[in-house]
Amino acid sequence: MEMTSNLAIVIAIAFILVMTWTWKILSYFWFRPKMLERYLRDQGLKGNPYSLGFGDLKCMKRMTIDAQSKPINVSDDIIPYVVPFHYHIIQKYGKKSFIWIGPNPIINILEPQMIKDVLFNYKTFQKPSTNPLSRLLVSGLLVLEGEKWAKHRKILSPAFSIDKIKQLLPAMIPSCSQLMRNWETLMPSQGSCEIDVWPYLEKLTSNIISQVAFGSSDEGKWIFQLQEEPVKLMHQILNSIYIPGWRFLPTKLNRRLKQINLETRVLTRNIINKREKEMDSDDLLGILLESNRKEIQEHGDHGDVAMSIDDVIEECKLFYHAGQETTSTLLLWTMVMLGMHKNWQTRARDEVLQVFGNNNPITMAGLNHLKIMTMILKEVLRLYPPAAIMFRSTHKKIKLGDMVLPPGVGFALHTAIVHRDTEIWGDDAKEFNPERFAVASETPPAGTFFPFSLGPRICIGKNVAMAAAKMTLAMILQHFTFELSPSYAHAPFPVLTTKPRFGANMILHKI
Repeated sequence: MEMTSNLAIVIAIAFILVMTWTWKILSYFWFRPKMLERYLRDQGLKGNPYSLGFGDLKCMKRMTIDAQSKPINVSDDIIPYVVPFHYHIIQKYGKKSFIWIGPNPIINILEPQMIKDVLFNYKTFQKPSTNPLSRLLVSGLLVLEGEKWAKHRKILSPAFSIDKIKQLLPAMIPSCSQLMRNWETLMPSQGSCEIDVWPYLEKLTSNIISQVAFGSSDEGKWIFQLQEEPVKLMHQILNSIYIPGWRFLPTKLNRRLKQINLETRVLTRNIINKREKEMDSDDLLGILLESNRKEIQEHGDHGDVAMSIDDVIEECKLFYHAGQETTSTLLLWTMVMLGMHKNWQTRARDEVLQVFGNNNPITMAGLNHLKIMTMILKEVLRLYPPAAIMFRSTHKKIKLGDMVLPPGVGFALHTAIVHRDTEIWGDDAKEFNPERFAVASETPPAGTFFPFSLGPRICIGKNVAMAAAKMTLAMILQHFTFELSPSYAHAPFPVLTTKPRFGANMILHKI
């Protein structure tokens, strides 16, 4: 009798657990999305009906494959190529529209005032929870929230001040000089040759970031090589539905990502251990460690004040990855634009030669006088921002513009689309025209130009990226003229930043 009673209790508990999990699954994949869909439509938003489980992901994947199956003309608008599904939805439903990433609705945000509200109110509109697998590649300040983000930002800020960047500039010069020598050795007697400049720019920025961040290009090279493989897999990871617990399964992808993450952490920890013994190191890592030590001395070694070694490792990985990606793509698209628009290349070269001459050392003071180059770089960042879309989410009921939105809604801030909006930038919005940035004192209204984000969470390393790009371009313009090769295939491809899918073949002429 007692055994029968115990069995009945076990069966009852099992039944309750099964029903509870069934309800949670149904709620997550059906009842909650349908409730949110009805709420969004009541707010005047339009989008596809929710499709169980995948939402719009299948259609998004199919349209992306179709759009990016072949190159486009250099003069074509890149938006239908880079973000084809978002572009399709906005064209179909208008600016007040939404898409489905699995069971989660994402509202398209294209109004500058709304973009400003979202990016400045960073405590309300936070970075969305990411696929845990992606955090094996990118973590640190980029994805942190709340007090931990504020702590890291405070400790990191001294490393990215203008004065520190001036000190770091000489460390960048040897890598750029080596690039010039490498290209010159490829030149035949007539002084011109065709080169795919993309792998050279990747290697250059890898060396620069290694030297600037870690004080050594040799150790940084290993980190860069380790990051190449997971970066290629990131597009696949970010465009899939993450199933809770999936990362613990011993799949081939999971095992490889964890192996790379472990090797990267070991290399980074070795660099940190060496740097901690060099109290006067002036690279970014040294400055970070010194700033962290000051926090410990001032407030004590508390977990809520100082950064742990694991925190420092993640920030070092972010230094390397984000810095290298942003700088290399900015240089690449600038060379592509100047290869197309030879008049602007000539104007930029004349300015460089006026400030530095043919071989004079590059200095920060001189870079600050390159007004035309600054205009060009801003225009490239407008047309080819590092990230085509920025995502945010909210965990409480909020008001945005004329909409009142429930918790659990995501937001897609369309950098690339807003940067090419003719209503904001005029009829020539899709054309390369640096003249629009000619008056330095007239900054574009907030929410219309945000290649490095806006507000308190604006990219902390943007000044390093701009300085490295200016210095490299100045040296290239001193030594070469260049143009797009007839074999160049224009195919901007978004992964973490917008890269050239088929490289960038250019014809270089020695000056």
